Amino acid sequence: MKRKSHPRAWRLLLPLLAAIAMLPALRLAAQAPPSPIKLFVDATQAPDRKLFRARLEIPVTPGPMELYYPEWIPGEHMPSGPIADLVGLRFTGNGKPIAWRRDLVEMYTFHLTIPTGVHTLVAELDYVNSEPPNGFSSGASVTPHLAVMNWNQVLLYPAGYDFRKIVYDATLRMPLGWQFHSALPVKQVTGNFAVFQPVPLNTLVDSPVQMGEYSRVVPLASDPPQEIDIVSDEPDELEMSPALVEHYKQLVAETGAIFGSRHYRDYHFLLTLSDYVAHFGLEHHESSDDRTFGHMLTDPTLTAASETLLPHEFTHSWNGKYRRPEGLVDKNYQQPMKDNLLWVYEGLTQYLSFVLTARSGLCRPHDCRELWAYVAASLDHRSGRAWRPLQDTADAAPFLYAASPEWANWRRSTDFYDEGALVWLEVDTKIRQLTDDKKSLDDFLRLFEGGPGGAPALKPYDFQDVVNALNQVAPYDWAKLLRERLDAVGGHAPLEGLLHSGWMLVYDTTPNSRQDVMETADHFLDCTFTIGITVEDDGQIEDADVGSPAYDAGLAPGMRILAVNGRPWSTAALRDAIRASGKANLPIRVVAQNDDQVRSYTIQYEGGLRYPHLRRIPGRPNLLGQILKQHAPTAQ
Repeated sequence: MKRKSHPRAWRLLLPLLAAIAMLPALRLAAQAPPSPIKLFVDATQAPDRKLFRARLEIPVTPGPMELYYPEWIPGEHMPSGPIADLVGLRFTGNGKPIAWRRDLVEMYTFHLTIPTGVHTLVAELDYVNSEPPNGFSSGASVTPHLAVMNWNQVLLYPAGYDFRKIVYDATLRMPLGWQFHSALPVKQVTGNFAVFQPVPLNTLVDSPVQMGEYSRVVPLASDPPQEIDIVSDEPDELEMSPALVEHYKQLVAETGAIFGSRHYRDYHFLLTLSDYVAHFGLEHHESSDDRTFGHMLTDPTLTAASETLLPHEFTHSWNGKYRRPEGLVDKNYQQPMKDNLLWVYEGLTQYLSFVLTARSGLCRPHDCRELWAYVAASLDHRSGRAWRPLQDTADAAPFLYAASPEWANWRRSTDFYDEGALVWLEVDTKIRQLTDDKKSLDDFLRLFEGGPGGAPALKPYDFQDVVNALNQVAPYDWAKLLRERLDAVGGHAPLEGLLHSGWMLVYDTTPNSRQDVMETADHFLDCTFTIGITVEDDGQIEDADVGSPAYDAGLAPGMRILAVNGRPWSTAALRDAIRASGKANLPIRVVAQNDDQVRSYTIQYEGGLRYPHLRRIPGRPNLLGQILKQHAPTAQ
């Protein structure tokens, strides 16, 4: 998903943060450029070379000129424009080369001087998809059978204009036999050429194109049109059970019940199934770029591991695209974004993804509660709570997205997702208590995110706007409550929402079903709630919680476990040792390798296996059950 909420998904993302300090001068003109920029993208070399080739024809006037390569990419919340993979850049005018120079400070900026007599600048460039297999849109996006192209990767745009006034006339050439899907309006398709309607730059960048040899369209609703567009590496990976189709139809119905309107003309879930592309979700106003396991539709475990992916990104059409924090509203892609309200943008979306997954039937009630328990317990064991408040995980999002998963517990990760969901659960339950269950967060959402609907629109907000809307639903000191949750340092995760909803977090020896799913899908063992480490299937320690038994024994991220209690390493061996510790009252002995050094470690732990669950609180209303139950009529 975008599961931007799960730090494991970004383990190989290369640091992209050097550009944060680059503050481009804003020279925005009120008028639009004289005519559309023509953009032609040739993707025929994608299957073999993972290469997109682009040509732009840009109207110009003689004299100095600056061109930008997009830097701050919407939805990625950081300067992740993949400029290192922009190669083969050449400029010509009237058939003659034009020299260029990169700005030494604003390094996504190119300086040129347009000669007298030149009125069309021709720019040619290649985009090579060479990033590691995990990341956002700049991660692996191409296989021999499919590709996902984001337009920001293959274009330049002139400085001095609001990007909503720069119009692009785009054409795409695909490999022979491939089909494509996009929310971008199409003018015509001839053979393997797709010609799109001219659109402003911000609409173009907000409309990725998915293409592939094996393709399927699953209609979900007709008014307005909404569908899942699937491409995969193998034709049998396209099979979707009728029951799953009905759940996604119900997802569409449930969003209608929550928000009351839709801010798109049509909507495309661009679902890419492959084990060779980056796995994440990225929101767009009229589509979502959803990439996950190749057998996600046919393997029940992988289906469960991806259950919140489409609900999360779909919710962003309202929360993130229509309503957007004012610090994320810019007039070009060079201006740094301010991420301080990501606990609304992503945290509220994460909450709604959990809710919509349950209401649509994608997750059974028991498994939905297991997910809440696993999320709450993981946050409650965050040692980094001792120094970093939740607010700073949003403020520092550009660093945290790109950070290594090692030391994530002490560093804290993008916790504004899952911890934000806990905060919004508390808000939901508080509204219900204040109004004697006559109102809920759904009333806030219809007020704050509903609106007239129709074509995509943008309505920015700030912190006070959120507080004001909450007060319209149920008067309360919301500013104080939210600031307490956002600014607190130390202590436990905010579990008040679970308690108010009639449930408490407990631990026992029964495995948590959602923890099982994540461990199986991502090939690791989570011992956070026992000895305090997470370990890859090959024995590599990914994280060690500061102050945990494993940490106190000397184990640390980056080490590789070779043996456990005299047995060769395996996840089963470590699990058995933890289980036995609760019976024999004996420490766990581990042999681990740290670079070229091998030594033994003794973990003083005798608690046995522990897994998180939710248990009903006697005498309290089951508000969580009310929140998660189906709200919309069954989709037809």
